[in-house]
Amino acid sequence: MRVYYSLYGQLLNKERLYKGFKKVWKAKGAAGIDKQSLSDYASNLDANLAQLVSELKTKQYKPQPVKRVEIPKEGGGVRLLGIPTVRDRVVQQALNDLLTPIFEEQFHPSSFGYRPHRSCHDAINKATMFIRRYGLQHVVDMDLSKCFDRLDHEIILKSIRRRVTDGSVLELINQFLKSGVMVDAYWQQTELGSPQGGVISPLIANIYLDAFDQEMKSRGHRIVRYADDILIFSRSRAGAENALVQATKILEKELKLTVNETKSHIAHSNDGVKFLGVEIGSQYTRIQPKKLVEFKKKLKQMTKRNGGKPISEVIKSLNPVLRGFSQYFRIANSSREYSKIAGWLRRRLRSLQLKLWKKPKRLHRRLKLLGYKPPFRLIRMDSWINAQSPLASYAMPNQWFNDLGLVNLEFVKTGYVFSNYAEWKCA
Repeated sequence: MRVYYSLYGQLLNKERLYKGFKKVWKAKGAAGIDKQSLSDYASNLDANLAQLVSELKTKQYKPQPVKRVEIPKEGGGVRLLGIPTVRDRVVQQALNDLLTPIFEEQFHPSSFGYRPHRSCHDAINKATMFIRRYGLQHVVDMDLSKCFDRLDHEIILKSIRRRVTDGSVLELINQFLKSGVMVDAYWQQTELGSPQGGVISPLIANIYLDAFDQEMKSRGHRIVRYADDILIFSRSRAGAENALVQATKILEKELKLTVNETKSHIAHSNDGVKFLGVEIGSQYTRIQPKKLVEFKKKLKQMTKRNGGKPISEVIKSLNPVLRGFSQYFRIANSSREYSKIAGWLRRRLRSLQLKLWKKPKRLHRRLKLLGYKPPFRLIRMDSWINAQSPLASYAMPNQWFNDLGLVNLEFVKTGYVFSNYAEWKCA
């Protein structure tokens, strides 16, 4: 295993920092505690990058504390994020780009989170492969409590030092870890954790948890890990129970993390294994019901009848949301759900258009233009029931929505595909 002794000099390069800035710009994100936005930083980019190079060369660079942001969690409670300043994100990105290739070559092949050329789909595919092709149907689903907040700084630096012994790089990482957090204008010291929201935090977490991955591999356990979402696969219930005990010991005793015992459990693929928004079964993969509920709730919010926007504008705002959802969950056997959502959404849009037309005579005019002959029934234009009436369907057929450019979920091909199987089959 190669060890790197001198890397810091590669950070003292304006072009490297510029490439880091471009990635930070693409990722967007809010301002840190200095309230300097990405646009503000970009307005004087050349001078700002020159200043960073100068500070890094003279070892005068000091990261600022991160800004505390609370994000509500699905199941209640909040997730604590730490937002670094733009200048600190640029340095973290440059450092991340420098270290990633070094650690990528050592990472476990079943680790998928925050890694180049790997995705949630890859993680789901591999979990599916273990269940269906290997017959490992008893699955340990492990939940870690506040993983990013409980990473031990000493273990972090020790893990990095195995591959990188450059003292300046290690000190820079230590400064990021110890920079603290601003909460309601008060600085708080950080003795544990790497702020979730920091550019380099995902790499640090992967380096940290790779010790768990490799130890489980050495004991012959099949795992799939996406960040702190961990699945362990076994042929029997007893084997799964043994794997849970071993994994808990490694995570809590050796890595000083906390396993959430109330959420960690053993599932069987016949009942579905929940992972990254889907349920992987012995014969199927479906979208988790709560994800469908959340998605329909979002669509309902975007298609309110009192919005007053023309149907073309509503469709324009809907399309990115429909594309994002459909492209992610196409990995599941979801054609039936997609068809239901598509029909339900068209009904909502018909209801919205009826409300915009206000009076039945405008609906009748539309029907005449399409070649339908009166007499037509008078219907209430603000009625949800009438959005499913034959008159509404004749006036606004499915093809009409296709012509308006509405993303049609019924046209999306669904069902998982095993990818990179040759690479993974022995992992």
